[in-house]
Amino acid sequence: MRILLTGRNGQVGSALARCLELLGALRAFDRQGFDLLDLKSIGSKIEGEKPDIVVNAAAYTAVDRAEREREAAFDVNARAVGELARAVKSIDGLLVHFSTDFVFDGEKPSAYVESDEPRPLNVYGESKLEGERAIAASGCRHLIFRTSWVYAPKGRNFMHAILAAAKAQPELRVVNDQHGAPTSSLDIAAAVARVLGMPGLKDRGGLYHLSAGGETTWYGFAKAILEAKGIGTPLVPIRSDEYPTAARRPKNSRLSNAKLAATFGLALPDWREGLGAVLRALD
Repeated sequence: MRILLTGRNGQVGSALARCLELLGALRAFDRQGFDLLDLKSIGSKIEGEKPDIVVNAAAYTAVDRAEREREAAFDVNARAVGELARAVKSIDGLLVHFSTDFVFDGEKPSAYVESDEPRPLNVYGESKLEGERAIAASGCRHLIFRTSWVYAPKGRNFMHAILAAAKAQPELRVVNDQHGAPTSSLDIAAAVARVLGMPGLKDRGGLYHLSAGGETTWYGFAKAILEAKGIGTPLVPIRSDEYPTAARRPKNSRLSNAKLAATFGLALPDWREGLGAVLRALD
């Protein structure tokens, strides 16, 4: 099995690089080696490598900055993804891609399923949804995994921001009315590798939700982080409107993983377990 991975230095990409090399011949690229912004080179790069599977872990993920950099977000998350999908289609490969809970508006009172209508609240969510649609329109064989609240041992993410702020500030105010499942890049990578190693994959493509078990709020996540590290900085729960951001966030980011379980017999660990594993990786 020949696998091509983009975004190898990102949060999910770095975890995938370690897991995917166990499945076959892996060619893992950073932005310098495979630049999704160079649309004209994507087809020739795929044709030259001729992978069986392309795993696209590259993305524009700066949610608030995307509000003022709409074109940049769409260039990476939509236009490049469409070009990548068409290139994968031309070699009859399989494209694995990652999307987000932010394609939803958060108004549903229960967990979102794959068939729920997307209504993104921000540019980042719009660009990721457009990427999903470009893949579907290409006709390529694909697996799209929507995940949520991704964090990792490395990179810029909520966990690292909380740990840094707790050392620098006497008190932290954290939003407590947005609900979701913090999902570790380590668990995402392990799950994707398991799926790709399963037989009969050709008949089980499509869109799947892939998030940690359980749910919490950003306040609950922050509290668990500080408690696990033995940090006593006080936390104050606040409403979203008390912490304005450039991009609106959905109040409900919960994703149902029932389809993933029914199709692949797979469920990610509870978010607390995932957090423990990531914090141990920091030591």
